[in-house]
Amino acid sequence: MKVSIIIPVYNEKATVKEIVSRVKKQKIRGTVKEIIIIDDGSTDGSTKIIQKIKGVKKVLFPKNRGKGAAVRAGIKKAAGEYILIQDADLEYDPADYKILLAPIIKGKAKVVYGSRFLGPHKNMFFWHALANQFLSFVTNILYNTTLSDMEVGYKVFPRKLALDLNLSANGFAFEPEITAKILKEGVRIFEVPTTYCGREYSEGKKIKARDALIALFTLIKYRIVD
Repeated sequence: MKVSIIIPVYNEKATVKEIVSRVKKQKIRGTVKEIIIIDDGSTDGSTKIIQKIKGVKKVLFPKNRGKGAAVRAGIKKAAGEYILIQDADLEYDPADYKILLAPIIKGKAKVVYGSRFLGPHKNMFFWHALANQFLSFVTNILYNTTLSDMEVGYKVFPRKLALDLNLSANGFAFEPEITAKILKEGVRIFEVPTTYCGREYSEGKKIKARDALIALFTLIKYRIVD
């Protein structure tokens, strides 16, 4: 099974080289991996670092378009049967790939999400944790499921399924959009515990309070829209 690991990058010069190094070190029996880096119009020097990284596919946006746009570009460029999304900020640990891919390799699941609430994690901001749990709760009510972490960055899914979903979100609304559309397809998501070490805003954390409102609107919209 070939897995395409998509790494969207926006102003992550302090971590992008390290995360790619960690991803390259991961060896999962039964899989072949490719790495695709999408530079989302970085302005901090990340682009120069990415251009020097060898052994990966690269997509360079001339201006910032958002995480969703970056991931969609990676999906189009991917050659793997499965897509695994890897944020570039070191909050998620590539050592968890074996846990994420095991249900798929064993034929137990088609789509796998990590969960920051089921696995070991550095304590989050209270309001961030509450917002994440609320959005998961809304997802569960609207789509009749039992997810603990809808907004998690670690998502694994078939490339063909992603293309069939006609994803359109450009920003962080990608997370609720793909979740809503997967669930509306009747695909049950398999959750596994993954580690999480959230960073501070002073370290470059980007998600804002308004993104929670956008996520809520997105979940409701796709419950209504056919």
